Amino acid sequence: MEQAQEEQAVTTGAAQTMEGALTRPSNRILPSLGIFLVAGGFLVLSWLAYLSLSPGSAPYHYQLAEEGGVDKFGKLGLDAWPDLGISKHEIRVEGVDQPLAVGYLARRGDATSVMLGWENRSGEPVVFVDGKLSELTVLAAAITKHVPKDAVILAWWDTSRQIKLLTGYETVFISHLGEPHITPLPWRARSGAIEKYEREFWRAPPSAEESQKFQRFADALAADPKEGAAMLRELSGGREAYVAVHLSDLYKLGLMRPDRLGVAYKDFPLQGGDVHGLSGMVKRWLVDNNYTGYTVYGLSENVVRAYFLTDAKSGNTLLAQMLPFTTSQPLELQAVQLVYQQGGYWVYKIPPTQPSSS
Repeated sequence: MEQAQEEQAVTTGAAQTMEGALTRPSNRILPSLGIFLVAGGFLVLSWLAYLSLSPGSAPYHYQLAEEGGVDKFGKLGLDAWPDLGISKHEIRVEGVDQPLAVGYLARRGDATSVMLGWENRSGEPVVFVDGKLSELTVLAAAITKHVPKDAVILAWWDTSRQIKLLTGYETVFISHLGEPHITPLPWRARSGAIEKYEREFWRAPPSAEESQKFQRFADALAADPKEGAAMLRELSGGREAYVAVHLSDLYKLGLMRPDRLGVAYKDFPLQGGDVHGLSGMVKRWLVDNNYTGYTVYGLSENVVRAYFLTDAKSGNTLLAQMLPFTTSQPLELQAVQLVYQQGGYWVYKIPPTQPSSS
């Protein structure tokens, strides 16, 4: 997969500047481990509503708000896929006036729906991470243009389903695997009811084999680069293969493998475009908390989110090396080869054989 000249240039983690990060398209990403933002009394209201539910029920439900063709949802930018059916769903909690989140599901024909866009409305992670659909559609177009048709693609299960829907390419993961379970802390005691509700809503549960492969995929991202690349190569079955990762995968992998990847985040205000002042604040937070590396991502014109690695061993994982931390150099990574970057997405080719060094 060769990046076209007109597409955005790739930047490296070690060479990354605060200015460079702020000029890249941003994506709203949910909090990583250890730090939570709670919007006023919203979580309290949600928790009280949850307590009023019957013991066997999930504390929320999907509510259909609107549905139609691509032309009805013009703001989503899906004109290149006119055959898709779109439905807008809200996550609702009894007793709370506003939805916790809004999701846009897409389907082709009678196939099961795929979550394409997600907007969290509270400060806590709920079900999915936020995603910027404009970045996803650019990624899909690049894959269609540059990746050989007989190649296979590895990515987190939700990204895999999106890529398969928009490109038709073969992905290792095709089912709604639902891992990790992303819920506010007060809801985790009801994880069994939530898991049951999610399975019923999304239908077509994964096979045991696919679930096992996904656990192997998570292990690969949490391993050291050389070992992790070998595991990815094994999952690809020896075929030409690419792996796509997103900054939000840090949060998800941290939930699944907290003993191997420690991640934290903090949002910083960008006052009057003072990038240099912001850089100083981020570095002070790094030192004050004994973190070992960071990367920054512009959420809006006024807010920048910094992600921190909480210890040195976390920086040695394959995923951390593939993303633009101050402790990583994606362009120089040899275990996998960087071929494309768009917004929060980083795409690598998996070499058919292990390089002599990594």
